[in-house]
Amino acid sequence: MRYVQLLKKEFKGYNVKSLTADLLSGITVAAVALPLALAFGVSSGADAAAGLITAIIAGLVISLLSGGYYQISGPTGAMAAILMSVVAKYSMQGVFIATFLAGIILVLCGVLKLGRLTSFIPMPVITGFTSGIAVIIALGQVDNFFGVTSQGDTAITKLLSYGTLGFSPNWTAVIMGLAVILFMIFFPKKWNAVVPSSLISIILATAAAMIFHLDVKPVGTIPTTLLPENRLTFAGLDLATIQGLISPAFSIAILGMIESLLCGASAGRMTGVPLDSDQELIAQGIGNMVLPFFGGIPATAAIARTSVAIKSGAKTRLTGVFHALALLVFMLALSAVMSQIPLCALAGVLMVTAWRMNEWHAIRYMMKRKLKSSLVMFFATMIATIVFDLTIAILVGVGLAVIFLLARLSHLDIRYDKVDCDRLNIQDAHARERLAGAMVCYVNGPIMFANAQAVENMADKMKDQHTVFMSLRGVSDMDISGAQAMMHLADALRALGTKLILTGMPEKAKTMADRCGLTETVGEENFYYGMERAILDYHAAALQQVTD
Repeated sequence: MRYVQLLKKEFKGYNVKSLTADLLSGITVAAVALPLALAFGVSSGADAAAGLITAIIAGLVISLLSGGYYQISGPTGAMAAILMSVVAKYSMQGVFIATFLAGIILVLCGVLKLGRLTSFIPMPVITGFTSGIAVIIALGQVDNFFGVTSQGDTAITKLLSYGTLGFSPNWTAVIMGLAVILFMIFFPKKWNAVVPSSLISIILATAAAMIFHLDVKPVGTIPTTLLPENRLTFAGLDLATIQGLISPAFSIAILGMIESLLCGASAGRMTGVPLDSDQELIAQGIGNMVLPFFGGIPATAAIARTSVAIKSGAKTRLTGVFHALALLVFMLALSAVMSQIPLCALAGVLMVTAWRMNEWHAIRYMMKRKLKSSLVMFFATMIATIVFDLTIAILVGVGLAVIFLLARLSHLDIRYDKVDCDRLNIQDAHARERLAGAMVCYVNGPIMFANAQAVENMADKMKDQHTVFMSLRGVSDMDISGAQAMMHLADALRALGTKLILTGMPEKAKTMADRCGLTETVGEENFYYGMERAILDYHAAALQQVTD
């Protein structure tokens, strides 16, 4: 029902002008997506054809079901970083199965309305695994860039294998790869907005290789069908293989969720049209369940293609469909030419893409502001992404974030002061003398397990007072450990002959105090709404005792 409402709102007043805008925007996005699709297909350990088919099918299926008209999905560099190890261990059939399982997980997440989960991942963690993925992509292209061969399941093991295999670069490939990198770096930004530098560099490199018959390895055959021989089949599928692919499937699903929803959040701010996160997860899930049957690899929404669509004037989700159809035309009409694209040129494109993937503004901000806890989360997540995988990296990053959060939350701001008789207009000499032996204590922050000992240690500061007025108005929460610590404090003060009066306790904390027995320990009569009322009542009681 929500999806139908999205479509009605999106296509209200749709006309030929809107259709033209979507068509032109789709063709523009296709020009950007073509070299990236080929490059990410190669970098994933599959081939350029798998990347191109992924962009086409994702553009058709996910765009139509998306939670935001502006979302453009396809293969991404981040996903390629995960797939390298899966391809090495399980071959492409393993990738297809993991992609299908990840699609099921994403659909379930959408149905269970878990779209908000990504909001619980801190910015330094997201920045960290983005940088880690960028490093993996760059390391994974060393073979193609230098025209050499390595062995191993991961980018790091491949790099280390050069020590035993030897390292003899193909200097023609190196020069071409460097030329692509320099071309993309120095290509004017204003021109890049019209024609992407990645596409021009690939065209020039391919033309040079074909005209001068250069000794560089091409990407290989580009199929002219959306049903290649190498696609998902259930023949020979066994339980052990599925069990082994569950962890990669979760990694693919988590990354797909994070990338797509973050892309949607950014695009939503650009357009003023918020993303329907749960519908987006369902779309991504269905798309990734369909892709393996066409020989595709996992797809997610990508900010580069999405932002191009928005800036090109996209009006509806038909932009994504037109982008897919344009890619299909390129595949059918130019497959012979695309099969000659040098791998070293694609490696150059990916290395520049990897560099630009880093969220440099966020990294500089953390460095400049010397945000130590954020930098620890950033580097820990980045290293875990490179050494282990995305799932472990997220757990490490979020785990550190929770620890730092607890450390901040557990800090209690405790201030001790004397009773201000002048402010309360207490003139009686006897009362002033008595109140001189009383203390006011202000507590701010949650009283919880992490600072229970600090609460009990407060007795040392209060032992010489006959009465302590403790203001708890700034206590945001209290758990059972905090309540027990307060009970121990009350018992310790009672043993010292010090009376404890609690004021301003918020309703949530008071409920916990009642349930845990703190109210009974201190006495209901010693709870006050405000500090001033508590002191004045204490003063009145003292005067009554003198009178009696």
